[in-house]
Amino acid sequence: ALQPGVGASPGPGAQQLHVLMMLTKADTNPALRARLAVAVRSMAERAELRDGEQLHLHLVTDPASRRLGEPLVREQLRAAAFHCQVTFHDVDTMTHELFPVVEPMQQLFSAGAGSYYSDSIFFLSVAMHRIMPAELTHIVQLDLDVKYMSNIRELFDEFDKFQPGAVLGIAREMQPVYRHTFWQYRQENPHTKVGDPPPDGLPGFNSGVLLLNLQAMRQSALYNQLLDAEKVRKLADKYHFKGHLGDQDFFTLIGMEHMELFHVLPCTYNRQLCTWWRDHGYSDIFHLYFKCDGKVKIYHGNCNTPIPDE
Repeated sequence: ALQPGVGASPGPGAQQLHVLMMLTKADTNPALRARLAVAVRSMAERAELRDGEQLHLHLVTDPASRRLGEPLVREQLRAAAFHCQVTFHDVDTMTHELFPVVEPMQQLFSAGAGSYYSDSIFFLSVAMHRIMPAELTHIVQLDLDVKYMSNIRELFDEFDKFQPGAVLGIAREMQPVYRHTFWQYRQENPHTKVGDPPPDGLPGFNSGVLLLNLQAMRQSALYNQLLDAEKVRKLADKYHFKGHLGDQDFFTLIGMEHMELFHVLPCTYNRQLCTWWRDHGYSDIFHLYFKCDGKVKIYHGNCNTPIPDE
């Protein structure tokens, strides 16, 4: 672990704020390195922690990506006004631990063998409570293609807003992707809210920004039952659901029946920018999903969408 940052170390009693990101295949994809730089720099520039707090950044990497990413992270954190610890996790080791838990999901929510999402690691959030040490109770997981416009500390305050029974904080999906995925179920159930836009509909979730209450995930009988291969398959069959977006498909599917497991984050914490579905058959209703009022706290440049400058 490397410890950049200025000022005296808050010491072993420090309250740690855990943040996890993934950086794999960065040696063959220079765009990922640029994204990492933007994500870490914007986080460091705007973060203001409270006394005795320390940011603990977890990076899931392969050896080649770590070689490229480590100096980059060190550089971006140099200007940080807080103490930061960085831990690297080997993607193969994690995949090995994840695979037995998430294999049934991969068959349902992956884009086919050998493709990007078919790696178990894209289901890390679903089973993180099973593979992270017990003393780790809360963690925020973010995609690499984000840019912070506000203090990341505010995101951790959202944990305090979880209702009893909620294990996970997540924002809604801001495109009609799940309206599309659930087309058959919607046809058979014309009055359903499944796939409908907010505020009353169930548009599904976007996993670009995730608040994982690992302690609650470990303790929730309901959540752990839903990880069972047979349960997942039954739900997928009921909704005629076949996805390709990894963890967010799982969260979206179980959210159709168990919204009580989720704390819905305001859209400003995951302001998605991708407009792919506007140009692929949904131009007339796209705005109902894409609308997001309020000052943006985190931009998410999904589907390679450029993130606006200040």
